[in-house]
Amino acid sequence: MKKSFFVFFVLLIFSIMQVDAQLKPIVTKAKYVDKTPPLREMELVIPGIRDRSWKDNVIENKLDFPGAPNEYKDSGPDQVWQNKFGKQRHNEPIQNFDGTGNVNGVMPPDTDGDVGPNHYFQMVNLSFQIFDKEGNSLYGPADNSTLWNGFIGPWTGHNDGDPIVAYDELADRWVVSQFALRCDDDTWWELVAVSATSDPLGAYYRYAFEYPVFNDYPKLSVWPDAYYCSFNLLDDYNRVGASAYEREAMLIGDTNARHVLFDLPEELATWAMLPADFDGTPPENGTPNYWTCITDDEGHLWDEDMIRVWEFTVDWNDPQNSTFVEVQNLPPEPFSYRLCDAGNLQDCIPQPDGAPNLDALSAFSMQPLQYRNFGTYETLVFNHTVNADGNGLAGIRWYELRKENEVDGWYIYQQGTYAPDENYRWMGSIAMDARGYIALGYTVSSTSVYPSLCYTGRPPDAPLGEMTFTEEVIITGGGVQTGDPHRWGDYSMMAVDPSNDTTFWYTGEYMATTSGWGWSTRIAAFNLT
Repeated sequence: MKKSFFVFFVLLIFSIMQVDAQLKPIVTKAKYVDKTPPLREMELVIPGIRDRSWKDNVIENKLDFPGAPNEYKDSGPDQVWQNKFGKQRHNEPIQNFDGTGNVNGVMPPDTDGDVGPNHYFQMVNLSFQIFDKEGNSLYGPADNSTLWNGFIGPWTGHNDGDPIVAYDELADRWVVSQFALRCDDDTWWELVAVSATSDPLGAYYRYAFEYPVFNDYPKLSVWPDAYYCSFNLLDDYNRVGASAYEREAMLIGDTNARHVLFDLPEELATWAMLPADFDGTPPENGTPNYWTCITDDEGHLWDEDMIRVWEFTVDWNDPQNSTFVEVQNLPPEPFSYRLCDAGNLQDCIPQPDGAPNLDALSAFSMQPLQYRNFGTYETLVFNHTVNADGNGLAGIRWYELRKENEVDGWYIYQQGTYAPDENYRWMGSIAMDARGYIALGYTVSSTSVYPSLCYTGRPPDAPLGEMTFTEEVIITGGGVQTGDPHRWGDYSMMAVDPSNDTTFWYTGEYMATTSGWGWSTRIAAFNLT
C-alpha cells in the first residue's frame, strides 16, 4: 500500500469514528394512530392497474452512493467460489404453490412474506394475500391499500410499495409496513400496522411515522426491544436512515408510540444496511440490535472489501441516550459486486430469446440479516450477489458470522460463493434453523434458462463454505421479462417456521408462461435432513 494512501485511509477512518461518536438520535412520535375493525370485515380493495407515472423519477434504487465502484474490471475468480453442485440427497418441497402475481401492473414485485404457526402472509407490489399452510387462500389477493383504508392523513389514497411483513414470534403478532411518498403536502411516511391478536385476519393497530426525505428500500426486523427498520434516504445526497419503533407501545395501540431515527451522514459510506431479525431463542436482555452493510474495494473510499457491523442501542426510558455505533470491520475474502459494464451497475443478468438483461441489484445486501442465539455462541447470516468467475457470472456470496464473547466480538465463521454452473444466480435470501442447517433460495437465469426459482442448503457438519445439498427447483420459468426498466426482485424472503423452528419457507419472483411484465411469484416450504 502506498504511504500517501495509507495516511488517507487512516484519516478517513478517524473522521468516520469522529462522526460516528457524534451521531444524535431524532426522537418523534407516530403522527397518527388508530385501530381497524377485523380485516375480514373491512372492505377489500380489488387490485387493479394503478397510474404510477408520477413516480418515474422518484422511486429508483440509486447506485451513485458513496463508495460505489467506479468502473467494471476483471477481478479474477472468486477465492471462495463453489463451482460444483452439492451431492447430498434431495430435499424436495413439502408445499409449493403460486403466490400473488402482477395484478397491479407494476414492476418489480418486491416479493416478501413470513410464516406463523398457522398462516403464510405474502406481500408484493402492490397487493397481499394470506394463506393457510396447505396453500389455500384465506384472504386476497387484496390491494395493499386495504390495510390502510380509512387511515386518514397525507398518505390517504397512496399505495406506493416496498412492502414488508414480519411475524413477531415473541408476541404472536403480525407486523406489516410500506411507504407513502411525496404526499399532497410533500411529506414522506412509513406506515406500520401491528395485528391486535395472533389472527392475521383480525384487527390491526395502525401507525404513521414521518421521515425528512424519501425513505426508500425499507427493511424491517423484529427484536425484543423494538421493531428496527433501515432505509436508503434519498435527497440532495444519499445516505442511510436507521429507525427503531417502540414495540411494546405498538403492541397495545399506544397513541404515544415513539420512533428513534439516526439520519446517518453521507461520509459514513453506508448503503442498503440490514437490521438483525431474530428467530428462535431471543437475544439476552439488553443486547443491542446488530446491523451490517458491505463495502466493495472497487469504490474510492476503501482499500479492501469489508463487512461493517454496527450496534443500535435504544433507550426507551430516555430515547436521547440511544446510540448507533460502528463496532467492527470484518474483511471477507475479496469480492466484486460489479458484474458487467452497464452504466447503472444493474443490467447484467441474461435471459433467453434475446430478451434484455435483468437488474442484479448486486450492490445491496439481501434480506434478512438473520440472528440466532445458541447459548454458547450467536450467529448472523446474510448474502449478496457477486462476480463469481471474474467475467460477470453472478453467484451468491453468503456468510455466517459468529460471536462467542463480548471481548472478541463477531468473526467470519464461514463464507462461500455459490455458482455451481454456467447459469446466473442472484436475488438470494438465506436463513438458519434451530439445528444449524442453512437454506439459501434464489433466482436462476441465463441465455438458455428462463428466470426460475431454486434453493440449496447445508447441514452444520458440512465442510465450511459449501452448500452440500443438491439444488432443488421450486418452479421452472417459461418466459422472459421485457420492458423498461429491467427491474427484478428487488428482494425475496427465506423464513423459518416458528411452530417447529426447522421448516423453511421461501418466496420469490419467476416468469411463468407469459412475457413482458407478467411476473409471477411462488411460495415453497421444505425441510433439510
